[in-house]
Amino acid sequence: MKITYSPEHRLRSAATELSGGELVSPFECPERMDQIMARLAEVGMMGIQPPREFGLDPALRVHDADYLDFLATAWTDWQAAGFKGEAIASSWPARRMQQRVPRDIDGRMGYYAMAAETSISAGTWEAAQISMNVALTAQAHVADGARAAFALCRPPGHHAARDMFGGYCFINNAAVTAQAFIDQGASRVAILDVDFHHGNGTQDIFYHRGDVLFISLHGAPEDAFPHFLGYADETGTGAGEGANLNLPMPPGTPWDVWSGALQTALDRIAAFGAEALVVSFGADTFTADPISFFKLTSDDFTRMGERLATADRPTVIVMEGGYAVSALGLNTVNLLQGFDGAAR
Repeated sequence: MKITYSPEHRLRSAATELSGGELVSPFECPERMDQIMARLAEVGMMGIQPPREFGLDPALRVHDADYLDFLATAWTDWQAAGFKGEAIASSWPARRMQQRVPRDIDGRMGYYAMAAETSISAGTWEAAQISMNVALTAQAHVADGARAAFALCRPPGHHAARDMFGGYCFINNAAVTAQAFIDQGASRVAILDVDFHHGNGTQDIFYHRGDVLFISLHGAPEDAFPHFLGYADETGTGAGEGANLNLPMPPGTPWDVWSGALQTALDRIAAFGAEALVVSFGADTFTADPISFFKLTSDDFTRMGERLATADRPTVIVMEGGYAVSALGLNTVNLLQGFDGAAR
């Protein structure tokens, strides 16, 4: 399997996350990538390639231009306003409020943020662009004929909506990847999100479209972040009616239940006739993950990879979440090895 990675993900090294009413060290941290890289080396999955440069146009295909301009200047504007800490949203255009972009950076943070846990700090914008380039380089390998490629992206992307950041995400790498397939001539692409948390950003981007099927297996939004999308009755609208499938599951979900939902997803992908598959992979379905509640084991990730390979489509696997850091390398590489073994 082709693997793409950049050590420049370390440009994103926030010091603070708002969690449980406290500012804590972020669960989404550079050490996540260290664990995966160490495990790849341990099992001999090397030949890892750096990303190519694609510019900003691919992001503009799925994100609002003003939103991207905000990301590019937010940290500089925050510092210019005299704030001492990292940039964290503190107010939002909630129900019955005006949906206008403020001049003040504190107001703009709230306008473009979907949640307060994700701070913006030095290097965030640069790292987000590099992460997108990692995903697009993996897509290019598959477009050039590779059976599959793994984009070791950081920061992740699936919570980034058309014009909002949050959930540690700024540019939606999976959405950019799917759009690249479409722009290169594919008529139908599927995105399968197997991260524990609903891919609300990806759903937002494609909800009105029928050429990209989005399927998400995730913790029930009544009980899990991002709370306000991810219900089973969200099926798409307009041209996108029927092209959105949410499969929420309750606390304590084990492999035998989760894998049944995976089979439902794979059957829908086959019926849709997808010409390529983008997998938003998060290892936070692991039983020991600190901010999730599914019960998958390390061996289950091998089984997951094997099952994903049965989709039998050109596949880009894009790294999303997973916060049991010490087990992240094992779980991620188990998935890759399972996929590779079944795809041969």
